[in-house]
Amino acid sequence: MWKLLAPIFILAVAVGWAFPRDLVVPATEPADTAHHYVIEGTAKAQNVGSGSFDAVELERQPDGHFYAEGDVGGTSIRLMVDTGASMIALSAADARKLGFDWNASELQHVGRGVNGDVLGKPVQLDSVTIGDLQADNIEAVIIPEGLDVSLLGQSFLSRVDNVQIEGDRMTLN
Repeated sequence: MWKLLAPIFILAVAVGWAFPRDLVVPATEPADTAHHYVIEGTAKAQNVGSGSFDAVELERQPDGHFYAEGDVGGTSIRLMVDTGASMIALSAADARKLGFDWNASELQHVGRGVNGDVLGKPVQLDSVTIGDLQADNIEAVIIPEGLDVSLLGQSFLSRVDNVQIEGDRMTLN
């Protein structure tokens, strides 16, 4: 049994060590406190401004993952939150729903998965909104094969001030 738990413990310690401490909201903060959030832009992205936003709270689903209903340029997309994904990854069905098109010659190496190289087509999303959090000019990639649900990755999550998991609840704010 210890042989099975040791790698999990080591991974947990490594993640805890690497996780920035300033992303954690103090537990003493009242839940009904109004906050002002800015999703920071990068050189290629624009800030969306500040205002009073409600935190986005996601409940862990029976499969162990967190899902968010997102608005991508006016189209509703279900996204699985994947903190290990470097950017938003769109399934073929969701990419088509958003009006994207591609052919085999446009696919390029975009990552490495369990089954080897992952091919996709990089795209730019005008806006992505999850609850009251919105960011513009988001990098994404279309993964035409092997992706059943689109992923909410770091191209969006890195612009959120706080990402916190406590028990079966994830909070983005």
